[in-house]
Amino acid sequence: MEKLKIEKTKLEVSRLCIGGCPLGGYGWGNVQKKELLDSVSFAFDNGINFYDTSDTYGLGESEKLLAEALGSNIKNAVICTKFGVRVENGKTFYDNSKEYVFNAIDSSLKRLNRDCVDLYLMHYRDGKTSLEEVQDTMKCLQKQGKIKYYGISNLHKEDEEELKTLSHNGFCCFQDEYSLACRKNESEMFGFRDNFNMTPLTWGSLGQGILTGKYDKNCTFDSNDRRSRDIYVNFHGEKLLKNLKIVDVLKEIAKEVNKSIPAVAIRWILDYLENSVVLAGVKRISQVQSNLEAFGWNLTKEQINRLNEISKD
Repeated sequence: MEKLKIEKTKLEVSRLCIGGCPLGGYGWGNVQKKELLDSVSFAFDNGINFYDTSDTYGLGESEKLLAEALGSNIKNAVICTKFGVRVENGKTFYDNSKEYVFNAIDSSLKRLNRDCVDLYLMHYRDGKTSLEEVQDTMKCLQKQGKIKYYGISNLHKEDEEELKTLSHNGFCCFQDEYSLACRKNESEMFGFRDNFNMTPLTWGSLGQGILTGKYDKNCTFDSNDRRSRDIYVNFHGEKLLKNLKIVDVLKEIAKEVNKSIPAVAIRWILDYLENSVVLAGVKRISQVQSNLEAFGWNLTKEQINRLNEISKD
């Protein structure tokens, strides 16, 4: 397993991180608790020491299941959880206030069965709390011993100027959607890495599954699967057809290198976006096995160029 040290930290993590959204048990179709638990423990046993979750995934269920799946190994795993998305009275909104965050971290630690979380990320901006205020709150949590390091997610170009004003910027990592199916955030992924010395973490790394090669133009999903909704553009209309062309190239390269299709999609991120970590949610052991094939080799420049060309906007 390839590892890297997250910038501004002492954390050495696997370059494949298990994404905890499916652990929340909501919006990914029919999921089986035992399969979820088994996939997480299998990942740990096979060198994956990095796990990403959020207090909003399943309204805390993801954090609980992650703790259950890792058991005593949770002490030796690097755990990242996030704050900032609140659900009250059936309504979802963003909140980065100090008062909310202080309550959120205590609840997350209890669910995770940890005294301290390794990484704490602002999930989304609330539109009213400054990044300086967020950083001050994170520093308070560090002094209290409740978090080791902190980062941000889902920020964009318009946030860069504000980041520049922060003295002793402690944000160590940056998380956003990035894959062959979604390159709209590419300049931010490279820019935040190079300009602010933050490790990029990519979510949606397999395009919510479209880059696994399991789907065709006639794919449909049950109503309890979020991908049935038009907002998940990877599976609808012209975007779906473009993604399937990308998958055709992935299939060609997978044959050339004798690896799984998802492994090639993951390897592209690892090779093209250097010093990054790929987040990938899983629902069963076979998916972890397939993703692990991304390690121990590299794509050629020619293969990277082919994937860049077919996936460009």
